Amino acid sequence: MSPEEVADAAAVDAAIEGELRLLDPAVRAEPDVLAGLLHPEFLEFGVSGRRWDRDAIVAALAEEGSRALDPITASGMKGTRLAPDVVHLTFVTELAGRRAHRSSLWRRTDGGWRLYFHQGTPFSADASSGAS
Repeated sequence: MSPEEVADAAAVDAAIEGELRLLDPAVRAEPDVLAGLLHPEFLEFGVSGRRWDRDAIVAALAEEGSRALDPITASGMKGTRLAPDVVHLTFVTELAGRRAHRSSLWRRTDGGWRLYFHQGTPFSADASSGAS
């Protein structure tokens, strides 16, 4: 592997590790840990259509994490390093039979890789394998 390919793989691995941590109920229940994974300018367009900023999503996920919910499963996670400090991830999640396509942008900061932008789009099993 070339040095560039090694750097690409390391950046994608770091973003995937962060994304998987965000799906962990223990992390979601800890506001300080959760906030540490989110960029200060974090923005999300959720599967509900709601726009979330960092403070709102930390509060919502911390509350959700304190309740017993079904686990969130992720599959098909792939990443591409778009720039030295930016990684784009795509994957599918499932929670209680509901599926969503996910897209995340991770930015490297002085504090490590942080989630900068996230979007979730719900879909049915019928729509999961169509042409774009």
